[in-house]
Amino acid sequence: MTTLNLDDFSDLIERPDGGVRRDAEERRERLAVPAGALGRLDELAEWLAAAQGRVPVRPIERPRVVLFAADHGIAAAGVSARPAGGAHELVRSVLDGNSPVSILAGRLGAGVRIVDAGLDCEPGLLPEDVVRHRVRRGSGRIDVEDALTREEADEALRLGMRIADEEADSGTDLVVLGDLSVGGTTVAATLVAALCGTDASVVTGRGGRPIDDLTWMRKCAAVRDALRRARPVLGDQVALLAAVGGADVAAITGFLLQCAVRRTPVVLDGVVSAACGLVAQRAAFRAPDWWLAGQASGEPGQTKALDRMALNPVLDHGVTVGEGTGALLALPLVQAAAALAAELPEQAAREPREPQEPKD
Repeated sequence: MTTLNLDDFSDLIERPDGGVRRDAEERRERLAVPAGALGRLDELAEWLAAAQGRVPVRPIERPRVVLFAADHGIAAAGVSARPAGGAHELVRSVLDGNSPVSILAGRLGAGVRIVDAGLDCEPGLLPEDVVRHRVRRGSGRIDVEDALTREEADEALRLGMRIADEEADSGTDLVVLGDLSVGGTTVAATLVAALCGTDASVVTGRGGRPIDDLTWMRKCAAVRDALRRARPVLGDQVALLAAVGGADVAAITGFLLQCAVRRTPVVLDGVVSAACGLVAQRAAFRAPDWWLAGQASGEPGQTKALDRMALNPVLDHGVTVGEGTGALLALPLVQAAAALAAELPEQAAREPREPQEPKD
């Protein structure tokens, strides 16, 4: 198998169709509802039309929540409110229908797919269709060692690409992307700090389950030490993911890039998917045009990453639970935007007025 070169995606990924977007804008001007009256829904509909390559835009009929799961070795440094190696409990909660994302997905008609990229648990604890993709069990502690070998990073990237192809081939027309991880926000903060050239404290947040001040300081220290290991390999995305990423992070990066190749629009969730987006953007600068930021999670690293990618969150409701929940909350707005753009009537054409005879 040839070594993966992410820079090849720069030639493979094109922007959504600009001509179609202009056609969508012109059609919007003709609708009976005044331009601007629907606020950002117009922008969402035009983005989706360009991604689909058609006007009027098609309704979203087969949305899919895709969650990549893994445990990160850095959790052993006491940087998370959750116990190290506990990500399988998050997966089980989703599978059992007890998590916010599974409840909302059921209400919104979105299927949920979980991909075990690197959980630190016995495979028998979870269904075979979840664990069969696992690249490795857990990851290295990024402040003192590599998260993955380069071969494992390559394998995880290809896993994400394969999942993207499977979703595109099955007819998924919009992906809601999320992660199920313990220690993932620490890894994400490291990647954002490395790629944006900032200090650890600027991008380190409190995580999905808020941590106390002492834990936050340990988290900052872990990001600082991991940054020392990340900076020497910034020019090589695969090496960067191996050094300070993780199997889920590499898989999400490959997934985002291949979704852009396959012209599949994606709604990003929190800081982990945003950090993966930054790595993908480094490889292919057009790729973020295929993504929508579903929500502002309040994590400073996410804010920094979205600003770098010029993505403006659809929602800002203070949702920090992660697991794709915030991104899923944006789905009804995207569906509403598509429905209105497709079904609102155009203005009635005005009859030309007869010229009047001049009065004496």
